[in-house]
Amino acid sequence: MTRRRDRVVEEITDLYVRKGDASYGEGVSLAEHSLQAAWLAEQEGQAPPLIVAALLHDIGHLLHDFPDDIADRGIDSQHESLASAWLSQHFSPEVSEPVRLHVAAKRFLCAREPAYLTALSPASVQSLHLQGGPMSAEEVKCFVAEPFKDSALQLRRWDDLAKVTGLGTPGFDHYRAAFTAVLGR
Repeated sequence: MTRRRDRVVEEITDLYVRKGDASYGEGVSLAEHSLQAAWLAEQEGQAPPLIVAALLHDIGHLLHDFPDDIADRGIDSQHESLASAWLSQHFSPEVSEPVRLHVAAKRFLCAREPAYLTALSPASVQSLHLQGGPMSAEEVKCFVAEPFKDSALQLRRWDDLAKVTGLGTPGFDHYRAAFTAVLGR
């Protein structure tokens, strides 16, 4: 188990070292964004699975080979599905499911909270349109039935806040204990 866990952590770390400097229109790199989201989860005293989900929620952007400006080309990379599929090979649903649902959570919040939609960053508004826009009433009903909806909504809020240029956060090594706790299950 320890060998497998170390291999997964090294694979994740390598992805962020190789591709984490990529931008996606928010003024911070993917690595900075991910570390900020995890730090916010940690500051709220969340359990390791949700901290790891916050850290890895956008790993799908690192797993595909699309260019950084994919949204400008009018294409939704469906990073949440790619991330969740990859994460579910290594982690429990407490990690992979909030990641799978974090885009749906944005669409849900846009449908249910008008002020939320107006507070989105320009890049998030652009991706919202590519991701299907605010949810329909039927989509809202389906989302509300999701077992991990509450975790996804928390993750979504951190995702929105984790875009602060120059914010100092702990590095990836800081989260090794959270990885160990989650991968040890």
